[in-house]
Amino acid sequence: MKHLSAINPYFWKYRNRFFIGIIFVIGANYFAVLAPQITGYVVNQVQLHLPGAKPVASKPAHDWLVSGFIKWVDHSNVDFGTLIAICSVTILLLAIIRGVLMFFMRQTIIVMSRHIEFDQKNAIFQQYQKLDTNFYKTNSTGDLMNRMSEDVSRVRMYTGPAIMYLINLVALIGFSVVSMLRKDVALTIYVLAPLPILAFTIYLVNSIINKKSEKIQSLLSDLTSNSQESYSGIRVIKSFVQEKAMLGFFKANSEAYREQAVGLAKVEAIYFPSMALMIGLSTLFTICIGGIQALHDTSKLGLIVEFVIYINMLTFPVSAIGWTASMIQRAAASQKRINEFLHAKPSIENCSNPSGKPITGVIDFQNVSFTYPHTGIKAIQRLDLRIEKGEKILVLGRTGSGKSTIAQLLLRFYDPTIGRICIGGIDIKDIDTKILREQISYVQQDVFLFSDTVSNNIRFGLSETASQEKIEKAAQFSNVHNEILGFEKGYETMIGERGVTLSGGQKQRISIARALIKDPEIIVFDDCLSAVDAKTEYRILSNLYTYLKDKTAIIITHRIFSTFRFDKIIVLENGSIIEMGDHDQLMIKNGYYAELYRMQLTEQEKELEEGSAEI
Repeated sequence: MKHLSAINPYFWKYRNRFFIGIIFVIGANYFAVLAPQITGYVVNQVQLHLPGAKPVASKPAHDWLVSGFIKWVDHSNVDFGTLIAICSVTILLLAIIRGVLMFFMRQTIIVMSRHIEFDQKNAIFQQYQKLDTNFYKTNSTGDLMNRMSEDVSRVRMYTGPAIMYLINLVALIGFSVVSMLRKDVALTIYVLAPLPILAFTIYLVNSIINKKSEKIQSLLSDLTSNSQESYSGIRVIKSFVQEKAMLGFFKANSEAYREQAVGLAKVEAIYFPSMALMIGLSTLFTICIGGIQALHDTSKLGLIVEFVIYINMLTFPVSAIGWTASMIQRAAASQKRINEFLHAKPSIENCSNPSGKPITGVIDFQNVSFTYPHTGIKAIQRLDLRIEKGEKILVLGRTGSGKSTIAQLLLRFYDPTIGRICIGGIDIKDIDTKILREQISYVQQDVFLFSDTVSNNIRFGLSETASQEKIEKAAQFSNVHNEILGFEKGYETMIGERGVTLSGGQKQRISIARALIKDPEIIVFDDCLSAVDAKTEYRILSNLYTYLKDKTAIIITHRIFSTFRFDKIIVLENGSIIEMGDHDQLMIKNGYYAELYRMQLTEQEKELEEGSAEI
């Protein structure tokens, strides 16, 4: 239950609805307990009109409102038929009043729970956006989605139905027990005797439910992750004909979830038979003991009827104890899982007084080393690199040499393990992260497009208010404008999930356009032309050369762009710089760069020869 304390601020936020809802619950139950008293009074009046009936020695105690009603009826001197009619209408009126109060009860408490659900989902999503890159590498997407949807829904069952039924239970039992004790203390004790046994049963079962609920939620996260990965990788699954294997994997996870869910259902099934048994015993005690009393005093007949009605009124709220307790236990288990992420602290945070000035000037990597925390891989080792303002830098290296890590450190997705990175002489840890990333455009190696229009995907790089003219200009720079116009709906064409309806080259060029529309101070291209042909690559590089005239650019790749003149070329190996200089200097060194250049030149000559032969 301590985990649910995280919900208390929401209750306070919506305190008006909450407290008014409590008043409606109490009011509804107050009017509910008046009807049995009037019914008992009617039965006693019927008893008095039977042949041989004896006058009642003492009047039973009633609620003040019922006492006032009975006093008014007695002084009205109405005939027996009219009395029955008045009492019947009064009972109906009480039922209507209770129904109206119950309507408002749900309109306040249940609606409050929906507001809390809305706020909590927003809070979780906001927290997800604050968390760092390492968090997303160590947690599955399916689990993140499950905590935001399924877990929040279970917590809503606590903030709405569970709270409402709990208050309803306390109010109804309170009013009923007080009314019963005022009528006959001994009979009340006999009638309520089975309830402590019921409470003990609930305590035992709840402890089992709590453990099983946590296990079920964990298995559901695994199931959701399995489904999400299968949907995202459906093309890989089909191309390798692994549908059967994936189905078997899903069935195994689904079976584990089913077994736990069925086990929980069996445990919960103990509740309702227990409730029925205890309520049945209470009714039996009422009839047996009350019947014995009625044999000696016929005026007790109305009391027996009244007690039987009370017991039947208590049937639902008492039986709801198990359901409510189950909802609370499940909500506690779910809130515990939510709290794990809500209390997670991102490793990348702004300092206490970050610089809000626009970034400009020299980029300086000073003795930087970095090890990935989730794998222990040493990606960068003692890197010293100075990039002057406006320089064009080419970063080359084999796969795993640390090229992409440089970009991620510059955007502060990670902080260096050793050393520091400065821009304009300011450590990027002292620069506001929002301002830093706003002025750096990053075209990732793994292109991601949203399931939206082409126009909105490009506009995403700047803002929702970016003009169509700017969008088209960025698309022209990335050499994708003409292809977009060839689509049936042009820039308003919907892109499938992750850009599935586009070719690899089109996705890369749209992502480049998204980076260019931002008009940043620094731009980083991370192997973003791997899916385009040589002719398209030449056009894009020609456009970029014009666009990047006064900007600092870092182009990360595993191939050489011979048509683009770089101020500095860096070759990485195992996270360290093994070669650095311009094209002419590195060719003189005759190292890795020169070998790669000659190899690439030979391949281009072969392609030209094959092209000429075909013609």
